[in-house]
Amino acid sequence: MNKRVIKKIAVLGSGVMGSRIACHFANIGLEVLLLDIVPKDAGTDQKLRNKIVNDALAFALKSNPSPIYKKSFASRIKTGNFDDNMKDIASADWIIEVVIERLDIKQQVFANVEKYRRPGTLISSNTSGIPIHLMTEGRSEDFQNHFCGTHFFNPPRYLKLLEIIPTPKTSPDVIDFLMEYGEKFLGKTTVLCKDTPAFIANRIGVFGIMSLFHLVEQMNLSVEEVDKLTGPVLGRPKSATFRTADVVGLDTLVHVANGVAESCPKDEKLDVFKIPPYLSKMIENKWLGSKTEQGFFKKVKGGNGKSDIQVLDLKTLDYKPSQKVKFATLESTKAIDNLRDRMKVLVAGKDKAGDFYRATFYGLFEYVSKRIPEITDELYKIDAAMNAGFAWELGPFESWDALGVAESIKAMEAAGLKPAQWVYDMLASGAKSFYKLENGMRKYYDIPSKSYKTIPGTEQFILLDNIRESKTVWKNAGATLTDIGDGILNLEFHSKMNSIGGEVIAGINTAIEKAEKEFGGLVISNEGANFSAGANVGMIFMMAVEQEYDELNFAIKAFQNTMMRVRYSSIPVVLAPHNMALGGACEMSMHSDKVVAHAETYMGLVEFGVGLIPGGGGTKEFALRLSDEIKEGDVELNAFRKRFLTIGQAQVSTSAAEAFDLGYLRPGKDVVVISRSRLLAEAKSECLELVKAGYSMPSHRKDIRVLGKQGLGLAYLGAASMLDGHYISEHDVKISQKLAYVLCGGELSSPTLVSEQYLLDLEREAFLSLCGEKKTLERIQSILTGGKILRN
Repeated sequence: MNKRVIKKIAVLGSGVMGSRIACHFANIGLEVLLLDIVPKDAGTDQKLRNKIVNDALAFALKSNPSPIYKKSFASRIKTGNFDDNMKDIASADWIIEVVIERLDIKQQVFANVEKYRRPGTLISSNTSGIPIHLMTEGRSEDFQNHFCGTHFFNPPRYLKLLEIIPTPKTSPDVIDFLMEYGEKFLGKTTVLCKDTPAFIANRIGVFGIMSLFHLVEQMNLSVEEVDKLTGPVLGRPKSATFRTADVVGLDTLVHVANGVAESCPKDEKLDVFKIPPYLSKMIENKWLGSKTEQGFFKKVKGGNGKSDIQVLDLKTLDYKPSQKVKFATLESTKAIDNLRDRMKVLVAGKDKAGDFYRATFYGLFEYVSKRIPEITDELYKIDAAMNAGFAWELGPFESWDALGVAESIKAMEAAGLKPAQWVYDMLASGAKSFYKLENGMRKYYDIPSKSYKTIPGTEQFILLDNIRESKTVWKNAGATLTDIGDGILNLEFHSKMNSIGGEVIAGINTAIEKAEKEFGGLVISNEGANFSAGANVGMIFMMAVEQEYDELNFAIKAFQNTMMRVRYSSIPVVLAPHNMALGGACEMSMHSDKVVAHAETYMGLVEFGVGLIPGGGGTKEFALRLSDEIKEGDVELNAFRKRFLTIGQAQVSTSAAEAFDLGYLRPGKDVVVISRSRLLAEAKSECLELVKAGYSMPSHRKDIRVLGKQGLGLAYLGAASMLDGHYISEHDVKISQKLAYVLCGGELSSPTLVSEQYLLDLEREAFLSLCGEKKTLERIQSILTGGKILRN
């Protein structure tokens, strides 16, 4: 079999999904052809003929969050229309149909595609519910062999799920290719589904949402109460239930629910998919959610000109101000960080919240157990689909394990609920859970064989949760050092928000020391929601308020020394950040030998926003990189201005690709990985390559060219101009001057070569002086009390 290579994608249909799918393929470097229909009465004017597709793409590119990693990547997308450009699909390696959800129209599109498609080219549909096997009726054998359902979730860049739905005629090679390609190159969790109504994620997810839509009436709960109960406290998105419904669109939810009800007349929970009266009235009123600017929530302008979010009263269908929600059960879980432990307390609650959790969990457990083997033969696929498609930290069977399988069944039976027989058979076989860890591998209970099997595809990943218990080398309260094999260690943080405080600093130094003595290299990565929110601002605030400047100076120097230890050690140190890597985490990345960043890495030196400058070597590092990239003359000052504004505006990258443009990542040295699951394995591989290449400690830099007064004049003038224009405050001017002073190496009369330590000393002195400023302390206190993380 010839190796299949994807170089060009054709996306047919440029609506909300089509345009964003096109953007995500452009994100990974492919050439994309995006086509749509010709508007009526367009005539021969090419601009008018492509108006629908061009407007759709422009709208997508302006949307927030952005579907594209970097604005320039949009140039990889070429637009056209079905009449003039369908012939151009002949050069595509994969054709994806994303037109309106009508079988007759899809079949018309596929008939047209077959006229131009090369034999062997992949062809797929992004349908969310139309039976896949019906779409290829009348098509050639080659077409049918290479056809499959590929259901992306919206927004395709951010939601990880890609459901792969083959027909009986789809070639096994095509299925295997799509499963691997989706995970490895698109960064998706690929889940192989049966061709059943709504597939896996929407079948379970919409059941869960519709169950809650009915439960609110039965339990007399408000919209605010349900969203409080079903959000982050359960390891689910902040949008919880009703905000998620608004974002998805109530018409879309109703369409899926009606589709399941019509297509699954034997579903034992058919009544759950019936639309409650209040929801029917909302559909009738066109209160569809975000798309119509009102649904369960509505933004209303008050008399003061400010906008307030009002909430729908489900009884009266009137909007009212949002009410704060409190339940004793929720209060009792505030100190419990571990989700599995927290779930046990939630379900044991003695108040209305506890009743709610028992009703929702036990109903869900019963339902998912009875969907096997209807929608899938393997239970792990249901969890994977809910993890990736609905962003649940724990899927249904994982949640059931957390609460105890046998214990939950007793409670379910007492409530008049009963799971499928195979669950009883599992317990009778001696198996007590749906998953277990064995020899560092996570295994699932396989129903037909009544044994545990390794989850397919996970053998090539390094998952810390699976190996931590048996491979821990050292740990303290803030960090854990794990042997990940082949002479490589991994250091992970587990402080709040993975912030960098004393325990993490100790962990970094210990990790490097142990790696130098007994191992070959070190990777710093973790499996938290974010890599790290940066230095522990609370610790800095307390020392500054108490005016313990000697201790603060010692702490900042320890941080700087640790960053320099990351740079200068006898073993390679590779960082693998993901999601937020702010402040001190960005500084750590900049001092590593190599960064292997997940594509969704939001990196930045954000200290300016709290009234400080980067004090852990970040300002020094920008001066060093500036020295390496500039030439004398105007370009020199332009490059200085760019670096100065990156810190001065606390700019955060919206992707790893953008982090290169901002100067946080190094072209030709640092790399980006699309698949989050592969991040640690790739970082380990890069670390091993450095070891094999004969890694040696770099020399300390003493040749950093700083601009002195030449650069200071530019920075001071710019800050004064911004102050005159009322764009910044006097305190911002002071911070700007301190930042410029360090970047320029102080008041040197002319450009001069200085050492890293010289700049670190200036940086620390500036940082400490700003810590004593009242305005700085007020900003830090505001963030600490508001629980905000500064982002640009």
